[in-house]
Amino acid sequence: MLTKDAAGALPSEETTPTTTAVPGKPQLWFDGAFVDADSPRVALTTHAMHYGSGVFEGIRSYATADGAAVFRLPEHLERMRQGAELLGIEFDVARATEATLAVLRRNGLRDAYIRPLAWCGVGSIGLDVGSQTQHLMVATFPTNVHLGQDAVRLGVSSWRRNPASSLPPLKLCGAYVNSILAKRESRRNGFDEALFTDADGDVVECTGANVFMVRDGRITAVAHRDALPGITRATVIELTGAGSRTVTLDELLDADEVFIVGTAAEVTPIAAINQRIYGAASTGREIADLYQRVVRGEEGRHGAWLTHV
Repeated sequence: MLTKDAAGALPSEETTPTTTAVPGKPQLWFDGAFVDADSPRVALTTHAMHYGSGVFEGIRSYATADGAAVFRLPEHLERMRQGAELLGIEFDVARATEATLAVLRRNGLRDAYIRPLAWCGVGSIGLDVGSQTQHLMVATFPTNVHLGQDAVRLGVSSWRRNPASSLPPLKLCGAYVNSILAKRESRRNGFDEALFTDADGDVVECTGANVFMVRDGRITAVAHRDALPGITRATVIELTGAGSRTVTLDELLDADEVFIVGTAAEVTPIAAINQRIYGAASTGREIADLYQRVVRGEEGRHGAWLTHV
């Protein structure tokens, strides 16, 4: 007779965790134990697969003089906790913290992209949540840059961002279908990334990054209630003293510089929006350099933002 594990899943429903590592194979943390990153099997009736009933984060660790360190880990996991609470998923920040550090040690990574994911498993295929099994995994990858190039071109999307009155701006899995549609459209139109605006012509954000502009030496963070309250955005505001306000698309097109920020994107200068081409991004590149010093522990006054592995 099959018995359920601590997460409430049967071995036939989810891969049973194992602590046996295969040399050279990346591992992930899954419901309290390590498994090979390519081994977990999820039942076809997993609730999150059908409805997106999960919450995730994108986090980065960096090589520093004192070893690997995770940037602003508590803030990321607190935001994840808020999303999990909305879905009725139990989320222990302390447990997720230790899982994150443990899997980084296990895989021996210093510069890494970290993906924690909590989701509803099996138990019911209806829209109600609460009766399903609940699961948590943390995976790590060698550094994955979201855009990864200098001449990033944005296309203004015909899609609107999910309004906050319908979906809260948190990292809920199902909400990111909106980003996928906008990203696909931008790629088809020859751009690298999509820019969301609202019906009034105000800038919201990109598919996975917040927006800043520079005009006459003044740095402004785009503010919009439908945009994710980005942790990198808050970091750059604190580092630069940037103001924060609503910005119209016309203002953005008239700016001297535009750059976008996010955990994966870090600080990325924008070369063009639609047909508007921007000149040298001197301010954006200075901020990008400062950000790199901060995340790598080279700016001692911001050492509290680093959780050492």
